[in-house]
Amino acid sequence: MKKEKVCLFGASGTMGHEAFKELWGKRNKYDIVVLLRPSEKNKNLFRNYEEEAGIKPISGKGVAERDGFKIVWGDAADYADIEEAIRGVDWVLDAMAFISPQADYYPESAKACNTEGIKNIVRAIEAQPNGSEHIRLVYTGTVAETGDRLQSIHWGRVGDPLKPSIFDFYAVTKIAGERAVLDSNIKHWASLRMTYIMPVDYAEFSSLMDPIMFHQPIDSFMENITSRDAGYGLVRCLDILDDSDFWRRAYNMGGGPKMRCVCYELMNKSFQVNGLSGIEGCAERRWFALRNFHMQYYEDSHILNDYLHYWRDSLDVYWEDLARTMPPEMQQMAAECRKNPELQKQMEQTTHEILRNMAANHRNGTAYWYKNRCDMRITAFFKNYATYEAIPDWGMNMPQMNPEPAWHRLDHGYDESKKKLDLRDLENAAKFRGGECLSKRWNADMYQALQWKCAFGHVFTGKPYTILKAGHWCPDCVPPPWNYDEEARRNPFFAQVWYPNHNKDESNFYPADCIQDISCADKD
Repeated sequence: MKKEKVCLFGASGTMGHEAFKELWGKRNKYDIVVLLRPSEKNKNLFRNYEEEAGIKPISGKGVAERDGFKIVWGDAADYADIEEAIRGVDWVLDAMAFISPQADYYPESAKACNTEGIKNIVRAIEAQPNGSEHIRLVYTGTVAETGDRLQSIHWGRVGDPLKPSIFDFYAVTKIAGERAVLDSNIKHWASLRMTYIMPVDYAEFSSLMDPIMFHQPIDSFMENITSRDAGYGLVRCLDILDDSDFWRRAYNMGGGPKMRCVCYELMNKSFQVNGLSGIEGCAERRWFALRNFHMQYYEDSHILNDYLHYWRDSLDVYWEDLARTMPPEMQQMAAECRKNPELQKQMEQTTHEILRNMAANHRNGTAYWYKNRCDMRITAFFKNYATYEAIPDWGMNMPQMNPEPAWHRLDHGYDESKKKLDLRDLENAAKFRGGECLSKRWNADMYQALQWKCAFGHVFTGKPYTILKAGHWCPDCVPPPWNYDEEARRNPFFAQVWYPNHNKDESNFYPADCIQDISCADKD
């Protein structure tokens, strides 16, 4: 029996490499194609796999293949490289992403990978003989598409408004990438909106230190996933039959109930694994933003798990396994800190100084914004300077961090209980978004492109599934620039996710170039 051919994008990333390892164990069933940048890191990472397949390594760009394994050393922004990778495949698994904080420092690279790269993938699939009908595409989106979801809207589901947080160019590029998939002519596609992927390797976990850690409010609610469960779940898509109702849908991909926690708890654990007492001994509360990041609990993540059965890990298991991957000298130091309060205090003071430097002296640091009067950053993440200054110390007037506070489900603007919608449902949904459904005829096909108009007068084309079921709306209103205060006044659908932590008298506007204030900040 002829083996199917699977093309995996992002095979060197946190999730993607776990997916690659899953695929590698299925070489008796699948031929594998990967597209990789010809960096020294990637060359080293895949050298053993090349050797096992009998591939002679090449320098720089090019194609190397043998024994059912093909590496296209190239760039996702180069259509010719994408076309070479996709030629003759049956499946495309896209775990490719240029993520934050690097996406914040290099927005053009983020756009090239996260938007132009996926557009190239869609174009190449549609250009293959019978590609739109035959090739199955699984895209990975992000929880960042929906922005912050603090109490009392901390539970989310697919179809909620998309609201990339202010300055979050990564989320913007991923929304555009997802829309390219949803608007395509591909018959078998799925979008998996990934939550925060927790690396199972301590070295990779430790490499995440960046001022972006202070952008997340301590009372954020999180449903995380381990990198191994994420990669496993992505490869499980290969078991889905063509006639399954799995296809042409967007899903939230989280780790389930055993992977849910409050951000404060996650931060404590990340320090405790190193033998320290927790976040309060190492950081100042004022460093942490009050709004404008992302994360939420997923009300509907069980739907994807029912198809893929990837819920395996729990947070308890994760922290135990992470500790086991620590270098021996780090394990010994952590053990000594737990036994010796004076040593623990000394290490916490050292850690505090490192974090203080990140928060106060890095252009992406919250204390830096305050010190240097970065008005737009302060209004986005704290509301104003007075609110920042009023943040108390740890233990004083702490936000409510009960893991199960009261919440309410968002209204999507139409009767979701109906199995088959009619034109009136589309008209009502458009009105709830402050706009209109301009098309006057509809054959009840959720994937038929129709004409719409938003509250700002933009006329655009969109499929009912994209609008009603996936939460997209006007592509001209998607940031940048960010004009959310005005949008909330005109769009009741969007107002549901804006006013829980913004006042109606706020009137901020963030121009398209506002993100440039931290360009290349990692090089300072």
